Amino acid sequence: MNVNVNLNSQDIMAKVRRELAPDRLPDKIRFFVLLNAGLFLTAVGIQLFKTPNHFAFGGTSGLSIVLTRLFPNLPVSAFMWILNLALVGLGFLFLGARAMGWTIYSSIALSFFVSLCEIAFPLSGPMTSDTFLELCFAVILPAIGSAIVFNIGASTGGTDIVAMILNKYTSIEVGRALMLSDLGIVLAAAVLFGPQVGLYSILGMVLKSTVVDSAIESLNLRKVCTVVTRNPEPVRDFIVQVLNRSATEETAVGAYSREPTYVLMTVLTRRQAALLRDFLRRHDSHSFITIVNSSEIIGKGFRAF
Repeated sequence: MNVNVNLNSQDIMAKVRRELAPDRLPDKIRFFVLLNAGLFLTAVGIQLFKTPNHFAFGGTSGLSIVLTRLFPNLPVSAFMWILNLALVGLGFLFLGARAMGWTIYSSIALSFFVSLCEIAFPLSGPMTSDTFLELCFAVILPAIGSAIVFNIGASTGGTDIVAMILNKYTSIEVGRALMLSDLGIVLAAAVLFGPQVGLYSILGMVLKSTVVDSAIESLNLRKVCTVVTRNPEPVRDFIVQVLNRSATEETAVGAYSREPTYVLMTVLTRRQAALLRDFLRRHDSHSFITIVNSSEIIGKGFRAF
């Protein structure tokens, strides 16, 4: 009996592997692609929506927007290059290249992408007459970009370098120090561009932190799947060998039938959960599965303690 089940499981796994050819990029390439995608989204938000409306939410982009008012002959990208290179220099001086890691690349790449967007999407003013609509996109695009970058363990550079220096050499609360610096940039924007721009910038600063947190939570969303089946081996092999995940397996008894059964619990991505559901539908239609959302999965293979 066991031999037949094993052969059946092996046949199923061979068929599934043929159907699901590997389509993931190597981890290092995936990291680099996601990092640049996040930085490019941030740059698009800066060029298309923040700069034309003078939305200065803080950071090097906000300070650059303020400086363009004082020195109108230079574009935002020029000040971002100056500020980010100066901050990279400070990082080298106080932290060393190893401690900064990808922050060096992020600072330079973001400045480059903003310059690229200024060439590709030149704007002399806002695209629409709806300031609040422009504010929404000025918040959403950089927030999603930042969330992608933060979620892979990198940063967008800029004022993050200041945070790293403060964290190493002082007892100042980094979050509060950065919030105060961002508030100072917003107040400067209010003085230079008027109270309406200042109020929109304050609103944008508040919304950005909320959207970033929500976007990170969405990116970290996982599916907690619990499968009840009388034939656990094909399911177990599919989870371990095809999805490259692990599972917790235990024996149980059906409350109505009083027959022995098995319960497997695993945590998967959205795509993996859909593949598992489709696998059960085709190969174990008598099984039972529950899928629950969770964004706080802590432990080996997921977020560290």
